[in-house]
Amino acid sequence: MTSLLTAKELQALLQVDRSTIYRMAESGRIPAIKVGRQWRFPSEQITSWLGTPDTPRDDVKAVESPIPNGTLQSLLPAEYVDSMAELLGQLLGVMVVVTDMDGRPISKAANPCGLFEAINENDDAVARCVVSWKQLADQIDLEPRFAPSHMGLLCARSYLRVGAELKGMVLVGGIAPDSWPPSATEIDAIAEAFGAPPQLVKNRVHEVFQLDEEGRQRVLSFLPRMAQMLSQIATERTNHLARLDAIATLVGADSNGKEPQ
Repeated sequence: MTSLLTAKELQALLQVDRSTIYRMAESGRIPAIKVGRQWRFPSEQITSWLGTPDTPRDDVKAVESPIPNGTLQSLLPAEYVDSMAELLGQLLGVMVVVTDMDGRPISKAANPCGLFEAINENDDAVARCVVSWKQLADQIDLEPRFAPSHMGLLCARSYLRVGAELKGMVLVGGIAPDSWPPSATEIDAIAEAFGAPPQLVKNRVHEVFQLDEEGRQRVLSFLPRMAQMLSQIATERTNHLARLDAIATLVGADSNGKEPQ
């Protein structure tokens, strides 16, 4: 897991004032991500960026990073996200869903396993999924890895970024762990957590995705690629909207400055 440095910790490391660190983060001159309203700095990337006394360091090129001012849902066309999720789900043999950082899905759950479909037929179960997905979003680990989901199945996620801000994630799931199927006690616990009849869970418990180690690693390798593609689309749309706003501001200023005929 990649640890994240605070601005104060980086200030002590670089021996510069905090405002300088913030300016470098805003301009893209230092590896940084935004968690909520706070800047955080991936320690491994910072170490690489600093280099060693004997190794010249290449400066990180400044990137024109727009200020993300729209929701992820407003930046990504729903039909495009659904199609991408469905394609990835079919390609890898897993369930795929795209969410914002609050765990709210902005795409359909593509290629869901039978157990997920059975459990998520009521609103309470869907709300439980959203809470679980938000917990995944809050676990700041930049590298995708598998972890148990709220159902006991394996899931993994990769972040979507617009500029330096984390805006959402691509999540894959429905994958059986090595210890699957669950015991009768565990089935009862899953049923109770989602408000589903225990017999329904028992009947559908084998309708999950089975991947060997090679298949799991393949999923982890493809996941960041889709996240990057969607991040690029959202960033380009943000830049486009920012240019339109700037044009509208200029036109408005020009109109207001004209004298009546």
